[in-house]
Amino acid sequence: MRGLYAITDGPRDDLLMVAGAALAGGARMLQYRDKSTVHARRHAEAAALQALCQVHGIPLIINDDIALATAVGAAGVHLGEQDTDITTARARLGPGAIIGASCYDSLPRARQLAAAGADYLAFGAFHPSPTKPHARPASPALLRDAAALGLPRVAIGGITPDNGGALIDAGADLLAVVSGVFGAVDVRAAARRYADLFEPMHGAS
Repeated sequence: MRGLYAITDGPRDDLLMVAGAALAGGARMLQYRDKSTVHARRHAEAAALQALCQVHGIPLIINDDIALATAVGAAGVHLGEQDTDITTARARLGPGAIIGASCYDSLPRARQLAAAGADYLAFGAFHPSPTKPHARPASPALLRDAAALGLPRVAIGGITPDNGGALIDAGADLLAVVSGVFGAVDVRAAARRYADLFEPMHGAS
């Protein structure tokens, strides 16, 4: 787990097209995030995204919906503070599923979630976020401190190509981005700018 973690901003009519553009731009994980309750549409979209992700060899994560993740064969789920607990999710999705968890600004919560079996830990918001304007602010020091937990660390919240490099330097393995990718006029180019932040870590010029 390393690179851009693109998170969709649906519902939107061009969801499949922009998701494909994000993957073509270099996203290494994709999360389907849609808080609406139109179940038939959400199932159809998640199934289409799962097929798209399989073509690209990229894991699809479903935000807070274990049943939907199971139904479409997604790689896993992302769980927030008010969502299903990791133990229940693991029992339903199996040992091979990717289960990510939001730690917000809390290292003690990260320790608890790591002990419960999370596969990655998400921290933030590191910057003001248009997606979650009231998110609790987090310090980059959290990323450094969480290294001892031995799990991939995800940074989220107002991340841009200009401020993302500092978070990678602080220890972020993945940059989770919503509006910075899917709010862009050119989604593929936007995704590429984030993906390129990781290139020096691989020895690229």
